[in-house]
Amino acid sequence: MSNLRFALVGCGSIARKHAHVLHNYLDEAEIGAFVDLDGARACEFSRKFEAPGFTSVDEMMRRVGDRIDVINVLTPSGAHCENVLDLVQYGRPLVVEKPLALRLEDADRMIEACDAHGVKLFVVHQNRYNLPILKTREALEQGRFGRLVLGTVRLRWTRDQAYYDSESWRGTWAHDGGVFMNQAVHHIDMLTWFMGNVESVRSMAATRLVKIEAEDTGVAVLRFNSGALGVLEATTATRPIDLEGSISILGEKGSVVIGGFFMNELVTWNFADKQPGDELVFEKYGKNPQDFGHNLGEYLRGVITAIQSKKAALVDGLEGRKSLELITAIYESIETDTDVQLRFRPKKCRLGLAS
Repeated sequence: MSNLRFALVGCGSIARKHAHVLHNYLDEAEIGAFVDLDGARACEFSRKFEAPGFTSVDEMMRRVGDRIDVINVLTPSGAHCENVLDLVQYGRPLVVEKPLALRLEDADRMIEACDAHGVKLFVVHQNRYNLPILKTREALEQGRFGRLVLGTVRLRWTRDQAYYDSESWRGTWAHDGGVFMNQAVHHIDMLTWFMGNVESVRSMAATRLVKIEAEDTGVAVLRFNSGALGVLEATTATRPIDLEGSISILGEKGSVVIGGFFMNELVTWNFADKQPGDELVFEKYGKNPQDFGHNLGEYLRGVITAIQSKKAALVDGLEGRKSLELITAIYESIETDTDVQLRFRPKKCRLGLAS
């Protein structure tokens, strides 16, 4: 089967990771083109990865469209909806970086447009492919935790003023959001993948160490449909360096803690009912491989498999919408200072709106 050729739309920092993985990690993929409104950026990527660069999707599709199989949308979050609605006309599968969108109604429009055009829609949540995460998900599916009790996330990262000043959209309500939306979205996706749907949320936030519109620090308390509780602690105001990006799952029959910078190191694996192989869990699944791009590479390999086999993706548009709905509820709770029930219509959430 021939390699799939990917076009990367948006040539910012996340595009460097996608390009590196496609160029160096995946034998079954190639880079077909780059697109960025900034011609200099497109040219930089074009020279480095030896693929043509363009300043518009229309130009790319007109000139090399017959050599493009998949399009990755790697633009600022606030542009995802407009980009996807423009791209569905070409009929190529779309891989959208997290978050799917900033507003629920935009996410719904994107999902509906892709369905109407028969376009596969993928949302990048690559940490589902971390080895400790996959092993924990397996234990959940086997019922090893019993009744779930508590799920917690601790994200303690460093993002200084220079980081936010490096791109005009960073930290804005219209195009980015704060730590909950930009950084913690992966951890929130993981928490709901493990713990299930959320019934209600209460949250608060502050902007402590940088000058941005949105928050650099926030906490949230969740109640899941199962009756279990959850706690989210997220900040980019850790100084002087990053501390952790961890998740813990506690149940009546077992406990797992996954730490590291990005939920990539198994810390605790403890179950009341031992199973064959438990003694080798840390050796086999304790850490991701050292090579850069393992989880993103495995995610994109899953995309390729889903396209070629015509099977469902691990994270499609509807699955990617779940974390957006919860984060929107978190922001709604911050703005209203109340508990927010999921399956709500946001009234105060500022995500996706210009100040």
